[in-house]
Amino acid sequence: MEGELNVYTNIHPSSHNHTQLKYLQLRRQSFNVMTTPARQQYLRIKKQHQNSVLLFRMGDFYETFDDDARTISRELEIALTSREMGKGQRIPLAGIPYHSLDSYLARLIKKGYRVAICEQTSEPSASRSLLDREVVRVVTPGTVVEESILNQDTNNYLAAVVIEGDLAGLASVDITTSEFCTTQLPLDELPAELGRLAPAELIAPEGQDTPPPDKGPEVTYIDLVAFHSEWTKERLLDHFKVSSLEPYGCEKLELASRAAGAIVDYLDKNQKTALSQITSLYTYSTKSHMSIDPSTRRNLELFEGGRWGDKNSSLLSVLDNTTTSMGGRLLKKWLGQPLLDIDNILRRLDAVDWCYQSALRRGRLISLLKSVSDLERLINRVRGNTASPRDLVALQTSLHQAPQIRSILEADADKIQIGWLSKEISAHVEITELIGAAIKTDPPATFVDGGVIREEFSDELDELRHSSHHARQYIAGLEKKERARTGIKSLKVGYNKIFGYYIEVSKTNTHAVPDDYIRRQTLVGGERYITPEMKEYESLILSANERIIDLELSLFRQVCRQVSDSAIQIMSTASAIARVDLFVSFADIAVRNGYVRPDLNNGLTISIKQGRHPVVEHMLPSGTFVPNDTTLSNQKNQLVLLTGPNMAGKSTYLRQVAVIILMAQIGSFVPAESAVIGLVDRIFTRVGMQDDLTAGQSTFMVEMVETASILNHATPRSLVILDEIGRGTSTYDGLAIARSVAEYIHNHPRLGCKTLFATHYHELTDLADILPRAINLNVAVSEDQGKIIFLRQIIPGKADQSYGVQVARLAGLPNVVIKRAWEILAELEGGDHSSPDGELGMLHRPSAQLGEQLKLITSTPSALQVLMSIDIDSMTPIEAITKLFELQRLAKNDDLLSD
Repeated sequence: MEGELNVYTNIHPSSHNHTQLKYLQLRRQSFNVMTTPARQQYLRIKKQHQNSVLLFRMGDFYETFDDDARTISRELEIALTSREMGKGQRIPLAGIPYHSLDSYLARLIKKGYRVAICEQTSEPSASRSLLDREVVRVVTPGTVVEESILNQDTNNYLAAVVIEGDLAGLASVDITTSEFCTTQLPLDELPAELGRLAPAELIAPEGQDTPPPDKGPEVTYIDLVAFHSEWTKERLLDHFKVSSLEPYGCEKLELASRAAGAIVDYLDKNQKTALSQITSLYTYSTKSHMSIDPSTRRNLELFEGGRWGDKNSSLLSVLDNTTTSMGGRLLKKWLGQPLLDIDNILRRLDAVDWCYQSALRRGRLISLLKSVSDLERLINRVRGNTASPRDLVALQTSLHQAPQIRSILEADADKIQIGWLSKEISAHVEITELIGAAIKTDPPATFVDGGVIREEFSDELDELRHSSHHARQYIAGLEKKERARTGIKSLKVGYNKIFGYYIEVSKTNTHAVPDDYIRRQTLVGGERYITPEMKEYESLILSANERIIDLELSLFRQVCRQVSDSAIQIMSTASAIARVDLFVSFADIAVRNGYVRPDLNNGLTISIKQGRHPVVEHMLPSGTFVPNDTTLSNQKNQLVLLTGPNMAGKSTYLRQVAVIILMAQIGSFVPAESAVIGLVDRIFTRVGMQDDLTAGQSTFMVEMVETASILNHATPRSLVILDEIGRGTSTYDGLAIARSVAEYIHNHPRLGCKTLFATHYHELTDLADILPRAINLNVAVSEDQGKIIFLRQIIPGKADQSYGVQVARLAGLPNVVIKRAWEILAELEGGDHSSPDGELGMLHRPSAQLGEQLKLITSTPSALQVLMSIDIDSMTPIEAITKLFELQRLAKNDDLLSD
């Protein structure tokens, strides 16, 4: 019958002849007769929210029916029952108590469900028949406001993407902090920006091929009309009550404004109350920040570390010593957006330095920050009418710290270093005084029993409370008074929800009951009575209580409206306090871990003395991490070829250089004795072996795709980290590709970028003799009686062997496997080429022998013979440059031989 209703409610006269139409109308009338009004109301509302679980408020429960009931019974592990909602109709039913909504809602959202919350919008006392009901909001991952569901240290973004040609518009909003941003960017930069935002929910127009975020939700496709240029512009103009988008910076960025307008439209349909909190739109350019692609974010373990994505072994976990949730969210944002403007970086470093210089200042600020709650989300709950009395008290307590924080900045601060920040912190005296005068210091969480508003805030409320208090005093003294009047010492005054207040007298004393007592209930051992006077006072108490609660709620909402008028100023203060928190955190970590202020400049050289990896150092016992120097330059030491056995520390060294640079460009001190850093525009990493089964890409294909992206996007100001290029294919192919990539990076005029290239192909170390800006480094290893000791020290020169079998033994391979490996290695080194694939001997041969064998393939007797053999017409410019470097080296060798 439920399915039939959908047919009956969609009758269109043009699609039926007269007989069919009459039949369907009769069937519909029959259905309505057999179905209760509540059922009809439910089905009508459910039809409008077919893609959501509908929570239908009925008294003290949110009920679900039909498939929704089966869903929440399964997902929430609650009982599935049934209910008759019409003659012969038993409907599947499952419900949750209204006061437990948050916990159940959190579980549904985490499982990927959309939840439509349908409330009763008319009072039972005012409705003689069916209560009015309507969906007040649709909760989706990107529109969550419940504290119990949100991660306090992470923004909860709803994002929208629209793509046209090779450009994309991307907008994001966090309705809990009112942050609303949009940008227009090249399509190939979209994955990196989506990865930085990590939206909880992503929407896009139907039919659009949208790349999903690296980690996060699948894309939800919505009606294309919601992204139409005219419609979205109208939505934005109407929302902000303006005639042009020029003040918001996106007037001429059509894709950016389309994405932003689609978000406004989506919120209007699903979370209308949130729109009042969105008061501004910020248009930004990705060119002002370093773009970090998903693989680099993953390889550098910025937000998750280790094989299993452990958040406690990430760079974020090491740098996060923030005191407030706002500071924690800001750190995550900065870590994903290193700056490219040196003046802004230096401004941050100055502020950190100011905090670093004085332990007293840091201590005073940390003490004040401990009393600051999440101002951003508090003020947005106030604006969204979801704040509790305790939220207002937390807001008052937090704002009370603002002038004290400001006074520290103004009293001790060098204006150049951090004094500029004090101007953004307001005292908010009127707001703190208003809340202090209106709300009790320790109010209840709800208005059920009143007791939220202070005395003397409202004369009307005080009078009601006085009347209620007087009536309660009368009831409190009634028992003593009536005992004295009647002489019945066992007389009791009690209360229950059915009869209200009553006087209870035992059977043996009923003869002494006065005439004005009115009997109401007979018990086994006595009788219960009321008196007209007692009922008058009872009525006074109950009516006063109801009026007190209503008036307190009204006064509370009035205070919230007044506080909301200062929301923009409070948000500005919150933003400044979050930055103070982060600067203090950076300084405190620098003091604890021995970090130093980096010297940032616009040069092309990176010089790090005794650099350390902050995460690895943090995981090791104090003082055991081995630091290393790094010198990179576009003019010299541009291409570092790093060799050494596995587990010796090559990957740690590569990553630490990249991490130190990234830390410097977010404004943090760095783990080193000193660091001079020429600004880097991007950090690229190609690390590790992994496949992408969902995209149908093998390990080698993933490696090549990532390498191609680096070669296509890097610039002379980039830092490139390459770890074992070419491992995913055969030895010859891998070596050829690795060498070709190294030559291309060194020689191409668009590249020539600073590169750290770790490899097990020892043959690549010959490039240091050919390419003028290439050098060899290796990880020092000590060998004693067949056992190796990793010294973790980076030294000049190339490694002489790989120590593969020794590393395998350290990894725990069975002894029989290790023994057999030694035997096979001895055979290979002895010249046995019986391997069926013809490459096994080449793969495991010591580097000296392998080098000799490769030289037989590629050796040339003289520079002149090489020159005469070149096919100049078919050479590319890059090949020509590489060949010239090689000819120069051979010519020098020829001169030495002739001497």
